[in-house]
Parts: sequence; structure tokens; C-alpha cells
Amino acid sequence: MEKNQKIKGILFDLDGTLVDTAPDFVLSLNNVLSRHQFPNLDPLIIRSNVSDGSAKLTSLGFGLDKTDPSFDKLRNEFLAEYKINLLKNSYLFNGISLLLEFLFKKDIQFGIVTNKPREYAEPLVKNFSELDKSKVLICSDDISEPKPSPQGINAALEALNINNSECLYIGDHINDLDAGANAGTKIIACYYGYSLCAKNNPYSCDSANNSEDLIEIISRYI
Repeated sequence: MEKNQKIKGILFDLDGTLVDTAPDFVLSLNNVLSRHQFPNLDPLIIRSNVSDGSAKLTSLGFGLDKTDPSFDKLRNEFLAEYKINLLKNSYLFNGISLLLEFLFKKDIQFGIVTNKPREYAEPLVKNFSELDKSKVLICSDDISEPKPSPQGINAALEALNINNSECLYIGDHINDLDAGANAGTKIIACYYGYSLCAKNNPYSCDSANNSEDLIEIISRYI
């Protein structure tokens, strides 16, 4: 898609892009580790792996792989603890409210495509009035293949009634960029999130270090 292509909608990843959920993952995982007399993990280690999901965090915390007989039980315990702590410390990244207000003023609709299951994603979105204005929320359990598959983005495009050339997808993980590329949308890499940086981004795409960068980049397309 050329940079002068006008866009009609923007799709966002959730964790690490719109909302900093890492504090509640840190709290939840370390609570479970303490319960089992395991040492707490460094919050920075947890933060850098949030976007890789609960299985990765469980593996890191307990030093187990998925084949261990106790893995599923510990992962489920971690998820139950996270559900309790879901809304305790998570917050919108600095400037996201202004970004979404900017989109509203420009009459640009937005949606969210996340690999987070709906039982966790929906309460999180509803907790922030700015996010609850999203026109569509596609979660991992709404589709058969999560990101990097384009399924979720394609479903969101259909819901917004726009085509891929009229959309930007924004995320902080390589799976986000791959999903956007696979769907044929323009992609923007968020370097303020959990995992992406200039050194590990294989795409020649726009990148943002903060929400102000996002506004500047988006302004080129509208």
C-alpha cells in the first residue's frame, strides 16, 4: 500500500500496544510462584515475555516445558490468578487517550485484534472508556488460527466494512507485523511495547517510540 493511500480504519493489538498489562502479569505470576515456594521472577523478564502468552510465562517461572505433567495445572492456576488481578494495575500507555481522540475527530474508526482470550480481553477493554469505543474486538477464541495468521485481521476488516488497503495494523510483537503483512494491511511497529525494537524488526515499516509518533505516522495516511 502506498503511503498516499487514504485509510478508513485502524486495527490495534491490545497488550503492549494500547494497554500496559505487564504489571498485572508480574503480580499474578509472582503470586503463584510464591505460593509454590519458587523465587519471584524479575519484573523485566516477565514484561519482555508478556506478548508470548501464559504458556511462555509459566514455563519461565517454573522452569518447565509443556510436556511436564504439572504444566497445565500450574498454567491454569496462573491464569486464574491473572483473572483476579486483571484490572488492578494495568493502564493505557501514555498518550493513547489523545491518540484515540485524534482518530475520533478525524472520523477514523478503530478496532482491536488480540491473541488474548475474550474472557480476559473484554473486561480489560470495557474498563477503559476510550477502548470501549472500539468498533470491533477480535480475540483468539473468535477464530481458529491466532496471529501471525491474518484470520483475526480479516474478520475485523469485514466487521468494519473496509478492505486491507484502507487499513493500518499496529502492534508490538513480530506476530502482529506478520499478521498485518499476511492480511495485506499497512503495518506499524510499536517499540514502546514488550518485544519489538529496531534490531529485531525484519520489516521496512514505520515504527513508533510513543503515541505522538503514532499520531504523526497516521496523519500521513488520512
